[in-house]
Amino acid sequence: MEFISPKTDFAFKRIFGSQQSKDILISFLNALIYEGRSEITDLDIIDPSNQSDIRIIKDSYLDVKAILNNGTTVLIEMQLYNTPAFKKRVLYNCAKTYGNQLSVAQSYTRLQPVISLTIVDFPLFPKVDPIITHFCLKEKKLSFDYPGEQIELIFVELQKFNKSLDELDTLTDKWIYFMKEAPNLQMIPSRLEEVPEIGKALEIANRANLSPKEAEELHQNEIWLLDQQGYAVQARIDGLAQGREEGLAQGREEGREEGREEGRAEGEFLGQLKLILRLLEQRFGELEQSLKKQIEELSSSDLELLSVAIFQLAALEDLSHWLADHSNRNQA
Repeated sequence: MEFISPKTDFAFKRIFGSQQSKDILISFLNALIYEGRSEITDLDIIDPSNQSDIRIIKDSYLDVKAILNNGTTVLIEMQLYNTPAFKKRVLYNCAKTYGNQLSVAQSYTRLQPVISLTIVDFPLFPKVDPIITHFCLKEKKLSFDYPGEQIELIFVELQKFNKSLDELDTLTDKWIYFMKEAPNLQMIPSRLEEVPEIGKALEIANRANLSPKEAEELHQNEIWLLDQQGYAVQARIDGLAQGREEGLAQGREEGREEGREEGRAEGEFLGQLKLILRLLEQRFGELEQSLKKQIEELSSSDLELLSVAIFQLAALEDLSHWLADHSNRNQA
């Protein structure tokens, strides 16, 4: 047997986001939000593509949105790359969903809690050990909760989870193992199959059960992910190569050693700059002059950092935050 990775957009929505997956999502959320306790007994899965409040969020989306039996909204997202403004975007999505519950003249008493559950495939909080971190509003000095627990942010860092199959004790362990290791399995392990919802999730993730159309959609999704990983590396290689050529050409034209060295350095910088601008415009369309100016003012080392981050930026908003962050660091 071969299983698709639940970390891909296609698989995540297929496993957790369909109406036929309600029991799977209930078990998954109880495991990651409530430490395996059966707090959630029912929910409604909402298609985020039909939610105007979600689609307003520029160049970003939520993988799955559900409303629990107690009225709480849960936003579930799988994030593969650590983009510069990622943490701000998670908070923004959560706050916007909370605020959009009310229309004009409706009472604040109608507001229901919102929980953002984000599974990440990179180190998010490397200085702390817990795999699951849970944030809520607290008093700053005394750390008591703000009444109502209206907004909560929960993060699950898959890379921190290192348990083997034999070490899986809790429902939480088993779901995290599924998220991380499903594509490496060759059969459904009895340790996971004893949780009916995980067994069902693995059946959905079985490549043999995909239609030709679904298999092609998954293939394109996997190619896109591989491309994102390769583009950043290739951008750096191309930028350096182009920069060297332009630098040597400019140095030769000036005809003296000083000019050659200065030309080489300037040419490398200009080549790198042109390539990054071209890649950004291919990704986001024509850039505003203010953004171009900020990029042109970057140092060579910052341009190199941007060449690595460029294909991890989900939106122009992320690019703006990245540039602002690096500008602040340079001024500090």
